Amino acid sequence: MSLDFTAIDFETANSSSASACSVGLVKVRGGRVVDRAGWLIRPPLGHDEFSEWNTRIHGIRASDVIAALGWADQLDDLVAFAEDDHLVAHNAQFDMGVLSAACIASGLMCPEYSYLCSLQVARKTYHLDSYRLPVAAMAAGFEDFAHHDALADAEACAAIVIHAAKRHEVETMSHLADAAGVTIGTISHEAALAKVRARAEKQERALNRAMALS
Repeated sequence: MSLDFTAIDFETANSSSASACSVGLVKVRGGRVVDRAGWLIRPPLGHDEFSEWNTRIHGIRASDVIAALGWADQLDDLVAFAEDDHLVAHNAQFDMGVLSAACIASGLMCPEYSYLCSLQVARKTYHLDSYRLPVAAMAAGFEDFAHHDALADAEACAAIVIHAAKRHEVETMSHLADAAGVTIGTISHEAALAKVRARAEKQERALNRAMALS
């Protein structure tokens, strides 16, 4: 099997996509996990307030990341681990949004990656009442992990894709996407900037409407 990819999971400090406070990475080669890494992140300035809701979910507090490297100082480590792999994440739109938004907020170029969403793959592979990560991972035989720990979530995500590839009897990421009927997405700096501009324009329109009604 030549199923090669890096599974990734982010936790965030608050509702801002740029507020990455931890990351988990799991490298898969030939359908087997060969390496793992995870670390805390000090979110970019302006996105570094920890909300009670987010802390309740993942347990990370502002005091936990004081000594952690900031996004700008650890992005190279993330890229070095992932190399030129396809990235895989559960609800990948969220994690790719974090990757791109944190880069933009830090004044960095967003690296280009192709990615596959394990949530979409799970929906086309299993018949479940829910496709939340713990449920989909259980269907793949990966149970009893610390949900919302970034590294544990990345491992669960990797397990889903490995198991799904075996279910569909395929050996590459592109063949898995074809067999499951899902799309391999891409992220880039240009796309990240476009999202930031669109969000700013939406906020400006909302502000203008509010002012017109005041």
